[in-house]
Amino acid sequence: MHAVIVGNFEEYLSGTLLPGTLREFETHLETCPGCREEVRGMQEISGLFATLRPAERLEPPPGFAARVMEQVAAQPAPSFWSLFSLDPGFGRRVVFASLLTLAVLGSYLVSREPAYSTPSPEAIIASEQGPAPSGDREMMLVTLTSYEP
Repeated sequence: MHAVIVGNFEEYLSGTLLPGTLREFETHLETCPGCREEVRGMQEISGLFATLRPAERLEPPPGFAARVMEQVAAQPAPSFWSLFSLDPGFGRRVVFASLLTLAVLGSYLVSREPAYSTPSPEAIIASEQGPAPSGDREMMLVTLTSYEP
């Protein structure tokens, strides 16, 4: 579309175009078939949108605002302590989700724990070749201190 059409199209549709500009606009439409087709198509679309508007403005029934304000005023204001009075069903779901999360994280940690590479001192003493430990504490300490992994 040409500039004369683009710049004045909204005023043309609303009927507020000045007479001199209206003559220029219509003269251009008579000479330019491309702009004429564009304007005709946009007028059809504008007419379709006009049919979507309701003929009358809908107003709420009398007393509607007053009834809404009464209902709002009747509701107690939320307090800080109302945050702690949860629905029992919601509390059960939170507990279940927490336990499930704990189980998943615990199993992950257990599966990622490295295996012990060195045996405990008791296992070393039990596996040593020789006489069984007699309960002599000094002998046990010597055995433990002389062990090199």
